Amino acid sequence: MSIAVPATRMFADGQMLAEALAEYVARALERRIARDGHAALAVSGGRTPLRFFEALAVHEIPWNTVDITLVDERWVDENSSRSNAKLLREHLLQGPASAARFVPLYTGAAMPEAARAQLSEDLAALPLPFAAVVLGMGEDGHTASLFPGGDNLERALDVDNPSLIEAMHAHDAGEPRITLTLAAIAPADTVALHIEGEAKRQLLDTALADESSSLPIATVLSHLKHPATIFWCP
Repeated sequence: MSIAVPATRMFADGQMLAEALAEYVARALERRIARDGHAALAVSGGRTPLRFFEALAVHEIPWNTVDITLVDERWVDENSSRSNAKLLREHLLQGPASAARFVPLYTGAAMPEAARAQLSEDLAALPLPFAAVVLGMGEDGHTASLFPGGDNLERALDVDNPSLIEAMHAHDAGEPRITLTLAAIAPADTVALHIEGEAKRQLLDTALADESSSLPIATVLSHLKHPATIFWCP
């Protein structure tokens, strides 16, 4: 497995990173809008990207031409503090960015498998490929909900599998999850990997240096149409 060496942008703190990443993503959206008239963005949830969400939300771009979705979601109601959609609504879909159309990944079905067909249709209707995808990474090497040991990991990481979405159950995931597949992520115009902390940087460096690495983040980075840019701060 050969990974094109990603460009790495390093920042002194999380706020500086958030502002630079917001600018990077805004420019990617503007390029696609100028070309096609519309653009789609997929972002990660969790606590790490909140400052990035708030920095991006104030950018004055034609948000009414942008569709936003998540790279993954915990299978919980949007009222739950564990919901990535809740975080997006509170921190990104505000101000100018409130004009964007949000495409959630949680449907209220009992389990994510039951919603897979509907979500596949919802995602296929977006202006794909994504203009930008912002990924995160866990300390186990997962990205999106592509967890080591996940029950559907092999299928989700098969770049030749045309499915855009996959249910995922994994020991370390907590709730059942729904996740974009590698086939959905790989063709994106722009991919950014947002990580913070020395432990994650060391893990990523190790994954990039090991051609036999089986970590999901390594597989994803090795199959992107355009090399990712890493945004990192201590």
